[in-house]
Formats: sequence, C-alpha cells, structure tokens
Amino acid sequence: MKSTPHIAALDDERDITLLLANYLQGHGLRVTQLHDGPSLMTLMDTDPPDLVLLDLGLPGEDGFSIARRIRESWHCGLVIVTGRADAVDKVVGLEVGADDYVTKPFDLRELVARVKAVLRRLTPETPTCPAPVPAAADRLRFAGWQLDSATRSLRSPQGELVPLTGGEFDLLQAFARHPGRVLSRDFLLEQTRGREAAPFDRTIDVQVGRLRKKVEADADDPQLIKSVRGAGYILIPPVSHG
Repeated sequence: MKSTPHIAALDDERDITLLLANYLQGHGLRVTQLHDGPSLMTLMDTDPPDLVLLDLGLPGEDGFSIARRIRESWHCGLVIVTGRADAVDKVVGLEVGADDYVTKPFDLRELVARVKAVLRRLTPETPTCPAPVPAAADRLRFAGWQLDSATRSLRSPQGELVPLTGGEFDLLQAFARHPGRVLSRDFLLEQTRGREAAPFDRTIDVQVGRLRKKVEADADDPQLIKSVRGAGYILIPPVSHG
C-alpha cells in the first residue's frame, strides 16, 4: 500500500463527500471526492484507490452493482456508507464483497477507525528492507491449500493465487489457526474485526458463505468449513505448518 492511503469517497451529496474529505485528510489520508459511478470507474483505471467509501443511493447505476464491479476487477477495501439501515441491505452489501457497512448518520471518529481497520487488514505494513522468505510458521496448509500470513495470500491446490478481501483472509486464518475446533460467531467477529466489531451476527455468516465459494468444491455442500448448529463453524481438515 502507498505511504499515504488513497480513499475514494463516492456520494451524490456533495456536502457529505466534502465533510468526509476534510475529516479523513486530517487523519493522514488522501481523498478523492466523486458523485457518480462513471467517475469512480475512471478513477479506478487512472489512480486506483486503496479503499472506496460507497453510497448505495446513487443516480444511475445502483450502488450494489458498482460494488460487484469493483470486486470483479480490483483488489481494494470497500466500505458501504449509506442511509439504508435495513438488515437485508446489510447482508446484500456484505455478500457483494463489502468489508464493512456503515449507516448514516455516522460518527466521523468511528468511520475513520473502521476505514483504518480495513486498510490494516488489506495489506501488511511495508517493510523497510526486502522481505525475507516467510518462515514455515507463516504458512498454513490444509487439504492442498496454502495460506501465507506473511504475504496475506492464498494458493489453491493447483498453485493458483486466490484473491481474498481483508476480512476473508482474517476469517480463513482464524479457522486455520484453530483446526478441528468449533469457533463461535463472537470469537470469529473478534478475530476479524477486533475492537471495531459490531453486534451484527449475520456478518460472519455472510463472510463464511463468500469464503466457501472460493475454497469449497461445492459451496452448497461444504467439506472444509462445516456449520455446527447453534454453535458456529469448524475447519475439518488437519493443518500443517511450512
């Protein structure tokens, strides 16, 4: 990630993007203000941001559609900031790949904390010298998959890199570090969101569903990450280091 993270603030209300820009810039972030989907797509091609703050109620293309396009073509943080507080909208937002979902009116300090939390999960800190070969303990292997905590990457049994959002990586890492144990939703929320976690249980269910689509042969009949009714989830295969 660049030394000064670049944030794209997309909202059709100019007062809101100006408010966000002024506040985020005061916390060491570079902000580009945008007010429609085409402007964001142009920015993604010319000066791609590290994170997008996306309103759902936009003129023209729906915000959910824009979120899907971002996830299909770019690897960046995505936080939905919207007046839609309905639980269904929150679930849909997470299903299309958002790292977080914030409803208006929001507290600016909380929003900055959430933005920085996503940025931290997205990319590890850049070292001041060339990175050493990851130690064996940094690599977790299960059922042919390889999860590398040093590079925050996942390789399939065929050796292909599988793109993960920051939240998806943290979730899979939590499973891989506790194989064979039933992990509760509260525990997984703490592992993936830390102190920024909100009391919204469906967040983990949605992220597990997204993760299964990437690591399971059949997401509708999962064999790696199993559900335990009333308790949480469990990673079935054994995990080795190195």
